[in-house]
Amino acid sequence: MSVKRTTVYFEKPGKEHTEETLKIALEAAKERGIDTVLVSSTTGYSALEALKVFEGSGLKVIVVTHQTGYRAPGVQLVPPETRDKLEEAGMIVYTGTDVLTGGVEVGMSRQRPAKTTPLDGRLPHVVPPVTMVVAHTLRLFSQGVKVCPEIVMMVADAGLIPLDKKVVSVAGSHAGSDTAMVITPSTSNRIRDMKLHEIIVKPL
Repeated sequence: MSVKRTTVYFEKPGKEHTEETLKIALEAAKERGIDTVLVSSTTGYSALEALKVFEGSGLKVIVVTHQTGYRAPGVQLVPPETRDKLEEAGMIVYTGTDVLTGGVEVGMSRQRPAKTTPLDGRLPHVVPPVTMVVAHTLRLFSQGVKVCPEIVMMVADAGLIPLDKKVVSVAGSHAGSDTAMVITPSTSNRIRDMKLHEIIVKPL
């Protein structure tokens, strides 16, 4: 038995594909009987676009932001007023550590104390952390294909989604959304249990 489904490809990645990507994700969720959509959002732009697209859909929408301090110490890139607006509309907003590219293992291999030479206070980067190997492998497809499963694991780690039901995960390439996937979740410590079923849309 076979199933024929369409994958949409954008000629290049970019923020300009956000609305179309979200609409494709909504349609895919409805066609497949999926009731939960995850949306990665760095600054809140994609989340606010999702608020418009998913209004009245009846779907559970979880917005996943970068960890606080992602770009600057102590700074959360999604403004509090944006978070409030999303939550008032019934969305769940989750902020957590990027499980592939944001933990202690990655931090120790990248960071060094201030006022030191480039080689002081840093682990040798002869062999990159295994999480980065996974991340770079997924990026061979696109940046969004790395982020989609990453945010699924983050939300699963937080106990916000069941592990036995597929979700649609939406992400992008540095700004906006241009990728969506159908995924069966797993927690990060059981990553091999996760199933990446479909790439619904992505940039070439």
